[in-house]
Amino acid sequence: MGKDRFNIHDKAACQVVRGGVLLNSDGLAKQGEDKIPFIGKFRTEHWRKGKLIDVREILNDLTTVGKNAILNTYFNELTQIVTANWCTGLINNASFTGYNIADTMASHGGWTEWTAYTQTTRVAWTQGTAASAAITNSSPMVFDINGTGDIRGLFVTTVNTKGGTTGVLWSAASYTSVVSVIPGDQIRSTYSLSC
Repeated sequence: MGKDRFNIHDKAACQVVRGGVLLNSDGLAKQGEDKIPFIGKFRTEHWRKGKLIDVREILNDLTTVGKNAILNTYFNELTQIVTANWCTGLINNASFTGYNIADTMASHGGWTEWTAYTQTTRVAWTQGTAASAAITNSSPMVFDINGTGDIRGLFVTTVNTKGGTTGVLWSAASYTSVVSVIPGDQIRSTYSLSC
């Protein structure tokens, strides 16, 4: 077994990385290295006949168009998305192959939308005011299921038309296993975004 040895003329150095950010000797982010990672999380409850049968928490992937919307709104005076326009939809497991950060509402070849719920539009994400670098909805988004099948996940967008192909696709998230639903079930979800 060999030993590592230092020559008296060798120099040693180390770097501290915490949460993907390079820190200086004071424990602060090195200049030019600060990052703002957005972390979106869904907490979903599956209800049947008035009983809670499953709870899941999943993280989402942000799309490139979603990130561009933030940058352009803040730095290029793009019109802000009206608060009431943010909404959530369900993702069908049928023919699901995956997500891509290049997905848009007009083009997302790896998944389709699940629309078998009684609400006439996608369910509004009624987020409150941001605090402690996080924002969420105080009451769950409720989907009253009226079809049978498997739900793969959820997505956040800016147009509430069920099955629609316009608007900004902010993010999409997938369960580790499908949620099998029948008519009368409810999916209740909160969405939290932090950075």
